[in-house]
Amino acid sequence: MTEEQKSYRQIFKATTLFGGVQVYNIIIIIIRSKFVAVLLGPTGMGISGLLTSTTGFISSLTNFGLRVSAVKSIAATSSAGNREEVSTVISVLQRLIWATGLLGTIVTAFLSPWLSQLTFGNKDYTFAFIWISVTLLFQQLSNGYSAILQGLRQLKFLAKANVIGALIGLIITVPLYYFFQFDGIVPVIILSSLTSMVILWQLSRKTGVIPVMVSNETALIKGREMIKMGLLLSLSGMITVGVSYIVRVYISNTGGVDQVGLYNAGFAIVNTYVGMIFTAMGTDYYPRLSAVAQDNQRARQLINQQAEIAIMILAPVLAIFLVFISWVVIIFYSNKFIAVNGMIHWAALGMYFKAAAWSVGFILLAKGASKLFFWNELLGNIYILGFNIVGYRLAGLEGLGISFLAAYFIFFIQVFIIANHKYQFAFDKRFYEVAGLQLLIGVICFGIMKTLESPWTYLAGIPLILASVILSFKELDKRLDLRTLIKTQIINFRRKG
Repeated sequence: MTEEQKSYRQIFKATTLFGGVQVYNIIIIIIRSKFVAVLLGPTGMGISGLLTSTTGFISSLTNFGLRVSAVKSIAATSSAGNREEVSTVISVLQRLIWATGLLGTIVTAFLSPWLSQLTFGNKDYTFAFIWISVTLLFQQLSNGYSAILQGLRQLKFLAKANVIGALIGLIITVPLYYFFQFDGIVPVIILSSLTSMVILWQLSRKTGVIPVMVSNETALIKGREMIKMGLLLSLSGMITVGVSYIVRVYISNTGGVDQVGLYNAGFAIVNTYVGMIFTAMGTDYYPRLSAVAQDNQRARQLINQQAEIAIMILAPVLAIFLVFISWVVIIFYSNKFIAVNGMIHWAALGMYFKAAAWSVGFILLAKGASKLFFWNELLGNIYILGFNIVGYRLAGLEGLGISFLAAYFIFFIQVFIIANHKYQFAFDKRFYEVAGLQLLIGVICFGIMKTLESPWTYLAGIPLILASVILSFKELDKRLDLRTLIKTQIINFRRKG
């Protein structure tokens, strides 16, 4: 097996591990979303979305980007093989996440009347914000424990946390919404956040890394390194969440809370269900890229490999969503949410460009180029906000899908130019061939859905879905020797049985 095949297989292995977890999570989320859609409807989902997006904005302001900067610090230290230094970095991180988590809680509780007025136009949700302010502490602690597992590449523990957390979240959510409906929104947010934190804390203790006592001077030095990088990441995250928040408030004021619920539901499908593929791949990708980031040639090779795998896995899923989106929306939610179909069609095309931009964009984080990352994200968010407002004003929910496509097409070009200029990055010919063919299939699927009526859409669309699947399988087989890998897994499974 060549080194290139080993690298592709490592990417595929991590993706398979977390891909299986994400499929499980999707099933859980479908069940939960179905209950939420039926019990709360678009209005309830809108209220929940506004509460969580508001606290998410405060969190992005107070978390100092520690999750991302800590992963880089832990991964770099761990790759050097110095376990004592790893323990020191983790001990410093634990101090920082407690301090920043408490800061977020205090700020949210203090600003609760103002947040309620700004978000909902009244102060009726002041106590709701006071109650859920504690989730900022829970979330920041979860971020810290997750960073430890990811930085040490303890992927199985991280996968286990996702599986357990999703199941317990379902067990918590459904009864509370069934018995209390809208009054269950705040308890669900709090208990879900607390559960996730406890699970990650327990699993992070099993890594074998023993925390050490560190002096205030050491904590200041080590902490400054993480805070320095994390501060700009935090500002960037704040801008991203702020844009999302502004868009939701604008939709609420212009079209109503139920429109926010539809918007949340539509982009939950695009960014959560489809975007879970990014989560599956990025969990291992970021630490691996950080380890080779100083070698531009090795970094370029890894980015190309990751981008190819991302497109090959994502494209068949997008083709399915484009053709069967009406059924997807009804299964995930209910027929009350059919209005988001047009938005999702446009956004699905944007995901092809987001996948490529996502793969390249990690180089800025891996290089520690926090200032460049900040300005890149700031510029991207400026035109994303502008496109969203104009798109919604001109074409409603479908306009938001069009703005998503336009924004990520431009963002892809922007990220590529930066990486090419700063780090001599370029896509290989193989990437353009695979991505070009898959994008063509996606565009044809899109055209079919916009011009034909059922059942002709399915008769024309299903062969295209099969073509996308076959193309991805063939290309994966070239890079991974996928047939042999599958046969080996089957043989091993039979032996264990």
